[in-house]
Amino acid sequence: MMPGVELVLVWIGWVVAGGSPGPATLGIAGTSMQGGRRNGVYFALGILAGSASWGIAAALGMSTLMLAHAWLFAAVKYAGAAYLLFLAVKSLRSAMTTKPMFEGRAQTGTPVAIFTKGALIHLTNPKAILSWGAIYALVLPPDAGMAQVFGLFAYLFAGSILVFIGYAFLFSTGGVVRLYAAARRWFEGAFALLFGAASLKILTVRAE
Repeated sequence: MMPGVELVLVWIGWVVAGGSPGPATLGIAGTSMQGGRRNGVYFALGILAGSASWGIAAALGMSTLMLAHAWLFAAVKYAGAAYLLFLAVKSLRSAMTTKPMFEGRAQTGTPVAIFTKGALIHLTNPKAILSWGAIYALVLPPDAGMAQVFGLFAYLFAGSILVFIGYAFLFSTGGVVRLYAAARRWFEGAFALLFGAASLKILTVRAE
């Protein structure tokens, strides 16, 4: 295992990467602004569940399995790209309308439905499991036991909780919502562009 200072730097890098604009953070921001803090938290919890699933799967060796079976990797990749493309089209259509920001755009449904939508963001992204596999390979020694693997998982996952739940609280505050209301169409256009770029990026991911 890396020394303490290096582990802290790895954690900071993990948090910064997780908080950068992407499908997960944009989804939480949009849901929190348009559906409120409660829905934003449910959505964030879904994303965290998806991330935890891939983190545990990578710890158990599924990343190696996906690399060895191209069809499995491809199935997850295309499903993820299609889902992100759907979100891009949805945001683009909203950007082209003049209706109030909450009309027809607030996340609705049961907590389970919102949670599931959040989980799909990560569960259909093959980059998530490859990222977990890469960080394990980078930080852990070759003879690391399961206690070390899951200790690292918990350490990094704490950072993910901080980022995603933090986004739900930040983007459900009055000031941020008012800012979004004033520039709704610009925000929606940016969401559409970034979701579309994420979809294309997933399509170019290769199993190596």
